[in-house]
Amino acid sequence: MAKQMLRDGDFSIADIAVRVGYESEAAFNRAFKRSAGSPPAAWRKGVASALVSAAALLLSTEPWIAALSG
Repeated sequence: MAKQMLRDGDFSIADIAVRVGYESEAAFNRAFKRSAGSPPAAWRKGVASALVSAAALLLSTEPWIAALSG
């Protein structure tokens, strides 16, 4: 649930911590890092980076795909 909220980007990390049941952002940060391997802010940044890379890849292959199908 926290990963989805981080991915969507609609909530701050403090808001996510409360929404998933933590009383403090620090406790959420520690638990998230144990589970995901990186703190929530770094994880969110990595997901955003991956999405931008995926979008760039799709845009770069679009003309090639159009040429094959047309």
